Amino acid sequence: MKVGLIVIGDEILSGKRVDKHLARFIELLSERGMQLSWAKYIGDDREHIAAELKQAFDSGDLVISCGGIGATPDDHTRQAAARALGRDLVLHREARELIWQRVQQMAAEQGREVDEHHPDTLRRFEMGMFPAGAAIVPNPYNKIPGFSVGTVYFVPGFPVMAHPMMAWVLDEKHRALHRERANAELSMIVRGAMEASLTPLMEAVEAAFPGVKVFSLPSVDHPQWGRHIELGVKGDAGFMPSAYAMLKKGVIDFGASIDAEMVR
Repeated sequence: MKVGLIVIGDEILSGKRVDKHLARFIELLSERGMQLSWAKYIGDDREHIAAELKQAFDSGDLVISCGGIGATPDDHTRQAAARALGRDLVLHREARELIWQRVQQMAAEQGREVDEHHPDTLRRFEMGMFPAGAAIVPNPYNKIPGFSVGTVYFVPGFPVMAHPMMAWVLDEKHRALHRERANAELSMIVRGAMEASLTPLMEAVEAAFPGVKVFSLPSVDHPQWGRHIELGVKGDAGFMPSAYAMLKKGVIDFGASIDAEMVR
C-alpha cells in the first residue's frame, strides 16, 4: 500500500503559513519503517479538492488529508469528500457527543451556561457533519474529531492536533504496515562524471537488487564540492551493503572521484 499526504489551504500556497505537516509525517513514517510515496498541496477550492479526493479514494492508498474540516466558509474538505464519494453529509452521532462535551468543558472553564440549541452550538455541531458511513479519528487535543472513509483519513490543519492524529492512524489502523527493519539510504559525492554516463550503472544496480532504488541528485554550485552528483541507493536495509558496493565499484571503475560518503 502506498502512503500519500494531502495538505489543504490557501494560506499554505500563498506563503502566509509554512507547512509543517510534510516533514513531520515523513518522520512519523520513518519511525515505523514506512515511506511517503506522494504529497499534494491544494488550495481552498471545493471542486479541485473533490477531484483530488476522488483519486485518493479510488487509489486504495493510505492517505492523510490535513486541513479544511472546520465549519467556516473557507472550509471545504468535508463537503468535497462527500461529493467525491457521492454521499450525503450527515451529523455523526459520536462526533456530536464529543463536540458537545468540548462545548460544555469550555463553558465550565469560563463559568457560563451553555445551550445545545444555541446558534453557536449548532454551528459547532457542523464540524461533526461527515460523509455518511464515515468513522471517527479521535483528537486528543480538544476532542473535536476528524473522520475517515476507507483508508483516507481527515485531520485538522493545526499541527498540534493533526500530528498526534496521524500517529494514531498509523499505529491503530495500519500497524501491519510497520516494518521491523527500516529503510536505509547510502550515498556518495561523485565528481568527474555526468548523470548520463552513470545511467547504465544505476540501471544495472536496480536490476540486480529489485528492492532497491538508485537516486541521483546533481548540483552545479555547491559551496564545498562545486559541480557534483550525490549518487546513492535506498530501500530495505538488508540489501543496502551489496547494492551500494556494486554502485561504488562502478563509479570507481568509471574513473570518477568519490569525495564523501553518507549514511541516512
